[in-house]
Amino acid sequence: MDAPHHATRDTSVAQAPALSHLSESKSRRFGLTVGPVLYLWSRARLLDFYAGIAESPADCVVLGEVVCARRRELRLDDWLALARELTQAGKQVILATQALVETEADLRLIERHADLACHAVEAGDASALALLHGRVPLVLGPHVNVYSQAALREHADLGVLRWVPPLELSLSAVACINPADQPIRRPDGGAIGTEVWAFGRLPLSFSARCFTARHVGVPKDQCGYPCMDDPDGRLVRSTEGQSFLALNGTQIQSAGVHNLLEHGAALASCGATRVRLSPQSSGFTKVIEDFDAVLNGDQPAEERLAGWADAGVPQPLVTGYAFGGAGMNAVHVELAGVDA
Repeated sequence: MDAPHHATRDTSVAQAPALSHLSESKSRRFGLTVGPVLYLWSRARLLDFYAGIAESPADCVVLGEVVCARRRELRLDDWLALARELTQAGKQVILATQALVETEADLRLIERHADLACHAVEAGDASALALLHGRVPLVLGPHVNVYSQAALREHADLGVLRWVPPLELSLSAVACINPADQPIRRPDGGAIGTEVWAFGRLPLSFSARCFTARHVGVPKDQCGYPCMDDPDGRLVRSTEGQSFLALNGTQIQSAGVHNLLEHGAALASCGATRVRLSPQSSGFTKVIEDFDAVLNGDQPAEERLAGWADAGVPQPLVTGYAFGGAGMNAVHVELAGVDA
Protein backbone atom coordinates (compact mmCIF):
# COMPACT_ATOMS: atom_id res chain seq x y z
CA MET A 1 0.00 0.00 0.00
CA ASP A 2 3.04 2.25 0.31
CA ALA A 3 2.80 4.06 -3.00
CA PRO A 4 5.95 5.74 -4.33
CA HIS A 5 6.06 9.53 -4.36
CA HIS A 6 4.92 11.10 -7.62
CA ALA A 7 8.05 12.03 -9.53
CA THR A 8 6.91 15.54 -10.47
CA ARG A 9 5.38 16.48 -7.16
CA ASP A 10 7.12 19.18 -5.08
CA THR A 11 7.38 17.80 -1.56
CA SER A 12 9.44 20.65 -0.13
CA VAL A 13 8.08 22.24 3.03
CA ALA A 14 6.37 25.58 2.65
CA GLN A 15 8.01 27.55 5.44
CA ALA A 16 5.28 29.99 6.34
CA PRO A 17 5.90 32.83 8.78
CA ALA A 18 5.27 32.01 12.42
CA LEU A 19 1.49 31.94 12.82
CA SER A 20 -0.18 33.57 15.80
CA HIS A 21 -3.74 33.41 14.57
CA LEU A 22 -6.09 31.81 12.08
CA SER A 23 -7.77 34.41 9.93
CA GLU A 24 -11.53 34.45 9.52
CA SER A 25 -13.32 35.68 6.43
CA LYS A 26 -14.43 39.30 6.63
CA SER A 27 -16.72 38.99 3.60
CA ARG A 28 -18.72 35.92 4.68
CA ARG A 29 -20.88 35.10 7.64
CA PHE A 30 -19.47 31.58 7.82
CA GLY A 31 -16.08 30.22 6.87
CA LEU A 32 -16.15 26.79 5.23
CA THR A 33 -13.66 24.19 6.43
CA VAL A 34 -13.12 20.89 4.60
CA GLY A 35 -12.33 18.34 7.28
CA PRO A 36 -9.79 15.54 6.88
CA VAL A 37 -10.75 12.62 4.64
CA LEU A 38 -11.81 9.93 7.12
CA TYR A 39 -11.79 7.01 4.67
CA LEU A 40 -9.07 5.05 2.89
CA TRP A 41 -9.03 6.44 -0.63
CA SER A 42 -6.36 5.68 -3.21
CA ARG A 43 -3.52 8.11 -3.76
CA ALA A 44 -4.91 9.12 -7.16
CA ARG A 45 -8.37 9.68 -5.72
CA LEU A 46 -7.00 11.86 -2.92
CA LEU A 47 -4.98 14.00 -5.29
CA ASP A 48 -7.95 14.45 -7.62
CA PHE A 49 -10.16 15.31 -4.64
CA TYR A 50 -7.86 18.05 -3.38
CA ALA A 51 -7.41 19.44 -6.87
CA GLY A 52 -11.16 20.00 -6.84
CA ILE A 53 -11.07 21.50 -3.34
CA ALA A 54 -8.52 24.06 -4.55
CA GLU A 55 -11.19 25.41 -6.92
CA SER A 56 -14.06 25.26 -4.41
CA PRO A 57 -15.56 28.01 -2.20
CA ALA A 58 -14.04 26.37 0.91
CA ASP A 59 -11.46 28.67 2.51
CA CYS A 60 -9.85 26.23 4.96
CA VAL A 61 -8.69 22.62 4.58
CA VAL A 62 -7.61 20.12 7.25
CA LEU A 63 -5.08 17.62 5.92
CA GLY A 64 -3.75 14.32 7.21
CA GLU A 65 -4.61 10.78 8.29
CA VAL A 66 -6.66 10.82 11.50
CA VAL A 67 -8.14 7.30 11.70
CA CYS A 68 -5.49 4.61 11.18
CA ALA A 69 -1.69 4.92 11.19
CA ARG A 70 -1.42 1.97 8.79
CA ARG A 71 -3.10 3.96 6.01
CA ARG A 72 -0.17 5.35 4.04
CA GLU A 73 -1.47 6.25 0.59
CA LEU A 74 0.02 9.67 1.33
CA ARG A 75 3.01 10.21 3.62
CA LEU A 76 3.68 13.41 5.57
CA ASP A 77 5.79 14.86 2.76
CA ASP A 78 2.88 14.32 0.38
CA TRP A 79 0.49 16.08 2.74
CA LEU A 80 2.95 18.96 2.99
CA ALA A 81 3.11 19.19 -0.80
CA LEU A 82 -0.69 19.35 -0.90
CA ALA A 83 -0.61 22.00 1.81
CA ARG A 84 1.76 24.06 -0.32
CA GLU A 85 -0.51 23.81 -3.36
CA LEU A 86 -3.65 24.62 -1.40
CA THR A 87 -1.96 27.59 0.27
CA GLN A 88 -0.99 28.88 -3.16
CA ALA A 89 -4.66 28.49 -4.15
CA GLY A 90 -5.61 30.82 -1.28
CA LYS A 91 -6.70 28.20 1.24
CA GLN A 92 -5.88 28.21 4.93
CA VAL A 93 -4.29 24.83 5.77
CA ILE A 94 -4.35 22.97 9.07
CA LEU A 95 -2.47 19.71 9.63
CA ALA A 96 -4.33 17.04 11.59
CA THR A 97 -3.11 14.50 14.14
CA GLN A 98 -4.68 11.13 14.87
CA ALA A 99 -7.67 10.77 17.12
CA LEU A 100 -6.26 7.61 18.71
CA VAL A 101 -2.54 7.80 19.52
CA GLU A 102 -1.25 4.29 20.22
CA THR A 103 2.50 4.03 19.61
CA GLU A 104 5.80 5.86 19.90
CA ALA A 105 5.74 6.24 16.12
CA ASP A 106 2.44 8.12 16.43
CA LEU A 107 4.01 10.47 18.98
CA ARG A 108 7.05 11.03 16.78
CA LEU A 109 4.76 12.07 13.92
CA ILE A 110 3.11 14.65 16.18
CA GLU A 111 6.57 15.88 17.18
CA ARG A 112 7.42 16.34 13.52
CA HIS A 113 4.29 18.43 13.00
CA ALA A 114 5.48 20.67 15.83
CA ASP A 115 9.06 20.83 14.56
CA LEU A 116 7.93 21.91 11.09
CA ALA A 117 5.99 24.88 12.53
CA CYS A 118 4.73 25.76 9.04
CA HIS A 119 0.98 25.35 9.59
CA ALA A 120 -1.53 25.32 12.40
CA VAL A 121 -2.15 21.84 13.81
CA GLU A 122 -5.42 20.27 14.92
CA ALA A 123 -5.07 18.14 18.03
CA GLY A 124 -7.07 14.96 17.48
CA ASP A 125 -6.42 13.74 21.01
CA ALA A 126 -5.45 15.33 24.32
CA SER A 127 -2.11 13.53 24.19
CA ALA A 128 -1.07 15.85 21.34
CA LEU A 129 -1.55 19.03 23.34
CA ALA A 130 1.57 18.67 25.51
CA LEU A 131 3.70 18.16 22.41
CA LEU A 132 2.16 20.97 20.38
CA HIS A 133 1.31 23.89 22.64
CA GLY A 134 3.65 26.84 22.41
CA ARG A 135 5.19 25.50 19.20
CA VAL A 136 2.40 25.80 16.61
CA PRO A 137 -1.03 27.46 16.41
CA LEU A 138 -3.52 25.00 17.88
CA VAL A 139 -7.03 23.90 16.95
CA LEU A 140 -9.03 21.60 19.23
CA GLY A 141 -10.45 18.75 17.17
CA PRO A 142 -13.92 17.30 17.80
CA HIS A 143 -12.59 14.35 19.82
CA VAL A 144 -10.89 16.42 22.52
CA ASN A 145 -13.29 16.31 25.46
CA VAL A 146 -14.45 19.87 26.12
CA TYR A 147 -17.90 19.96 27.68
CA SER A 148 -17.82 23.10 29.85
CA GLN A 149 -16.64 26.69 29.93
CA ALA A 150 -14.04 25.74 32.53
CA ALA A 151 -12.57 23.09 30.23
CA LEU A 152 -12.46 25.43 27.24
CA ARG A 153 -10.89 28.15 29.39
CA GLU A 154 -8.19 25.71 30.50
CA HIS A 155 -7.41 24.93 26.87
CA ALA A 156 -7.42 28.65 26.06
CA ASP A 157 -4.43 28.98 28.39
CA LEU A 158 -2.57 26.67 25.97
CA GLY A 159 -3.10 29.20 23.20
CA VAL A 160 -5.88 27.38 21.35
CA LEU A 161 -7.20 29.49 18.49
CA ARG A 162 -10.23 27.52 17.34
CA TRP A 163 -12.53 24.88 18.80
CA VAL A 164 -14.52 22.15 17.04
CA PRO A 165 -17.08 21.08 19.67
CA PRO A 166 -17.68 17.39 20.39
CA LEU A 167 -20.19 16.10 17.85
CA GLU A 168 -22.87 15.09 20.35
CA LEU A 169 -23.12 18.59 21.87
CA SER A 170 -26.29 20.47 21.00
CA LEU A 171 -26.00 23.94 19.52
CA SER A 172 -27.55 25.38 22.67
CA ALA A 173 -24.79 23.72 24.73
CA VAL A 174 -22.15 25.13 22.37
CA ALA A 175 -23.65 28.60 22.90
CA CYS A 176 -23.34 28.20 26.68
CA ILE A 177 -19.72 27.03 26.54
CA ASN A 178 -18.41 29.70 24.13
CA PRO A 179 -21.04 32.44 23.94
CA ALA A 180 -21.13 34.63 20.86
CA ASP A 181 -21.24 37.83 22.94
CA GLN A 182 -18.65 36.75 25.54
CA PRO A 183 -16.33 34.22 23.92
CA ILE A 184 -13.58 32.51 25.88
CA ARG A 185 -10.32 34.38 25.38
CA ARG A 186 -6.68 33.35 25.28
CA PRO A 187 -4.00 35.02 27.41
CA ASP A 188 -3.21 37.33 24.47
CA GLY A 189 -6.82 38.57 24.50
CA GLY A 190 -7.87 36.85 21.28
CA ALA A 191 -11.21 35.06 21.21
CA ILE A 192 -11.43 31.32 20.56
CA GLY A 193 -13.41 30.71 17.39
CA THR A 194 -16.15 28.09 17.20
CA GLU A 195 -16.35 25.74 14.20
CA VAL A 196 -19.39 23.45 14.17
CA TRP A 197 -19.51 20.10 12.35
CA ALA A 198 -22.26 20.77 9.81
CA PHE A 199 -21.99 17.95 7.27
CA GLY A 200 -20.87 14.34 7.13
CA ARG A 201 -21.15 11.00 8.84
CA LEU A 202 -20.43 11.38 12.53
CA PRO A 203 -17.43 9.56 14.06
CA LEU A 204 -18.87 7.97 17.20
CA SER A 205 -16.02 5.86 18.60
CA PHE A 206 -12.47 4.64 18.03
CA SER A 207 -10.78 1.41 19.04
CA ALA A 208 -7.30 -0.12 18.90
CA ARG A 209 -9.10 -3.05 17.25
CA CYS A 210 -10.05 -2.61 13.59
CA PHE A 211 -13.78 -3.10 13.09
CA THR A 212 -13.49 -3.55 9.33
CA ALA A 213 -10.74 -6.17 9.59
CA ARG A 214 -12.72 -8.06 12.21
CA HIS A 215 -15.81 -7.92 10.01
CA VAL A 216 -14.00 -9.58 7.09
CA GLY A 217 -12.14 -12.03 9.35
CA VAL A 218 -8.52 -10.89 8.94
CA PRO A 219 -5.93 -9.73 11.52
CA LYS A 220 -5.45 -5.98 11.83
CA ASP A 221 -1.70 -6.09 11.15
CA GLN A 222 -2.18 -8.12 7.96
CA CYS A 223 -5.55 -6.81 6.89
CA GLY A 224 -4.94 -6.18 3.18
CA TYR A 225 -6.81 -2.87 3.60
CA PRO A 226 -10.42 -4.01 3.05
CA CYS A 227 -11.59 -0.51 3.97
CA MET A 228 -10.36 0.60 0.54
CA ASP A 229 -13.51 -1.10 -0.79
CA ASP A 230 -15.74 1.23 1.27
CA PRO A 231 -15.17 4.85 0.19
CA ASP A 232 -17.86 6.05 2.61
CA GLY A 233 -17.58 3.29 5.22
CA ARG A 234 -19.33 -0.08 5.38
CA LEU A 235 -22.96 0.13 6.48
CA VAL A 236 -24.20 -1.97 9.40
CA ARG A 237 -27.90 -2.78 9.52
CA SER A 238 -30.14 -3.78 12.38
CA THR A 239 -32.14 -7.00 12.38
CA GLU A 240 -35.02 -4.89 11.06
CA GLY A 241 -32.89 -3.90 8.07
CA GLN A 242 -32.31 -0.30 9.13
CA SER A 243 -28.86 1.19 8.49
CA PHE A 244 -27.66 2.63 11.79
CA LEU A 245 -23.82 2.52 11.82
CA ALA A 246 -20.92 2.54 9.38
CA LEU A 247 -17.62 0.70 9.90
CA ASN A 248 -14.52 2.68 8.95
CA GLY A 249 -11.43 0.78 10.06
CA THR A 250 -10.82 1.57 13.74
CA GLN A 251 -13.69 4.05 13.69
CA ILE A 252 -17.45 3.62 14.06
CA GLN A 253 -19.59 6.25 12.36
CA SER A 254 -23.25 7.09 12.13
CA ALA A 255 -25.03 5.74 9.08
CA GLY A 256 -26.96 8.98 8.75
CA VAL A 257 -25.23 12.06 7.37
CA HIS A 258 -25.33 14.99 9.77
CA ASN A 259 -26.50 18.07 7.86
CA LEU A 260 -27.14 21.63 9.06
CA LEU A 261 -27.56 23.32 5.68
CA GLU A 262 -31.05 24.56 6.62
CA HIS A 263 -30.01 25.92 10.02
CA GLY A 264 -27.89 28.99 9.46
CA ALA A 265 -29.77 30.99 12.08
CA ALA A 266 -29.16 28.33 14.73
CA LEU A 267 -25.49 28.17 13.79
CA ALA A 268 -25.15 31.94 14.07
CA SER A 269 -26.98 32.11 17.40
CA CYS A 270 -24.71 29.46 18.94
CA GLY A 271 -21.66 31.58 18.12
CA ALA A 272 -20.29 29.56 15.21
CA THR A 273 -18.28 31.57 12.69
CA ARG A 274 -17.23 28.54 10.68
CA VAL A 275 -18.71 25.18 9.66
CA ARG A 276 -16.90 21.89 9.06
CA LEU A 277 -17.83 19.79 6.05
CA SER A 278 -16.54 16.21 6.25
CA PRO A 279 -15.67 14.66 2.88
CA GLN A 280 -17.82 11.97 1.31
CA SER A 281 -16.94 10.23 -1.94
CA SER A 282 -19.80 11.56 -4.08
CA GLY A 283 -21.43 14.94 -4.46
CA PHE A 284 -19.08 16.72 -2.09
CA THR A 285 -18.22 19.60 -4.40
CA LYS A 286 -21.94 20.34 -4.67
CA VAL A 287 -22.23 20.19 -0.87
CA ILE A 288 -19.53 22.86 -0.48
CA GLU A 289 -21.11 25.07 -3.13
CA ASP A 290 -24.55 24.69 -1.57
CA PHE A 291 -23.36 25.56 1.95
CA ASP A 292 -21.73 28.69 0.57
CA ALA A 293 -24.83 29.63 -1.41
CA VAL A 294 -27.22 29.09 1.50
CA LEU A 295 -25.20 30.25 4.52
CA ASN A 296 -23.39 33.10 2.80
CA GLY A 297 -25.62 33.89 -0.17
CA ASP A 298 -29.12 33.65 1.35
CA GLN A 299 -30.31 31.14 -1.22
CA PRO A 300 -33.11 28.70 -0.25
CA ALA A 301 -31.81 25.48 1.26
CA GLU A 302 -34.72 23.35 0.02
CA GLU A 303 -33.87 23.85 -3.65
CA ARG A 304 -30.24 22.93 -3.00
CA LEU A 305 -31.04 19.84 -0.93
CA ALA A 306 -33.33 18.53 -3.65
CA GLY A 307 -30.32 17.72 -5.83
CA TRP A 308 -28.19 15.92 -3.24
CA ALA A 309 -29.51 12.40 -3.72
CA ASP A 310 -29.03 12.59 -7.49
CA ALA A 311 -25.47 13.87 -6.90
CA GLY A 312 -24.73 10.76 -4.85
CA VAL A 313 -24.66 12.36 -1.40
CA PRO A 314 -25.23 9.51 1.11
CA GLN A 315 -28.62 9.38 2.81
CA PRO A 316 -30.43 9.73 5.17
CA LEU A 317 -29.74 13.24 6.42
CA VAL A 318 -29.94 13.72 10.19
CA THR A 319 -29.80 16.62 12.66
CA GLY A 320 -30.56 15.06 16.03
CA TYR A 321 -27.45 15.89 18.05
CA ALA A 322 -27.51 19.56 17.05
CA PHE A 323 -30.93 20.04 18.62
CA GLY A 324 -30.72 17.84 21.69
CA GLY A 325 -32.22 14.72 20.15
CA ALA A 326 -30.98 11.27 19.17
CA GLY A 327 -28.17 11.67 16.65
CA MET A 328 -29.75 9.24 14.19
CA ASN A 329 -32.93 11.29 13.87
CA ALA A 330 -33.94 14.36 11.94
CA VAL A 331 -35.30 16.62 14.69
CA HIS A 332 -38.10 19.04 13.92
CA VAL A 333 -36.56 22.33 14.99
CA GLU A 334 -39.81 23.92 16.04
CA LEU A 335 -40.02 21.27 18.75
CA ALA A 336 -36.39 21.56 19.83
CA GLY A 337 -36.59 24.94 21.54
CA VAL A 338 -33.95 26.69 19.43
CA ASP A 339 -33.92 29.31 16.74
CA ALA A 340 -33.76 27.65 13.34
